[in-house]
Amino acid sequence: MPSRSRFRPARADIRRRHRLMRRMMRIAGVRPQDVAQVDGGLALIEAQAKCAYCQYEEACQAWLDAHGDLPLPPGFCANARLFRALREAMGKRISSKGVESA
Repeated sequence: MPSRSRFRPARADIRRRHRLMRRMMRIAGVRPQDVAQVDGGLALIEAQAKCAYCQYEEACQAWLDAHGDLPLPPGFCANARLFRALREAMGKRISSKGVESA
């Protein structure tokens, strides 16, 4: 569902997209507190802004519903690079159920 304005999404749009972001982070094996430690918290603010203004909400929802057990975010995700880098930096390996293993 498109937001009312291209430049300013409605609050409901932002909340919905942030829920998608949290779900994507969980699948990627990254916690909000992990992202908040990057660049003094600016990385989390930037990640939230990217999701708030994302043009791929429907694709994101569809990917999460269809491929929610894959540990890597899709290429269209504006935060995919950040989530992948954080996961690699933390040395986590995520199983298909999202469980951390060494």
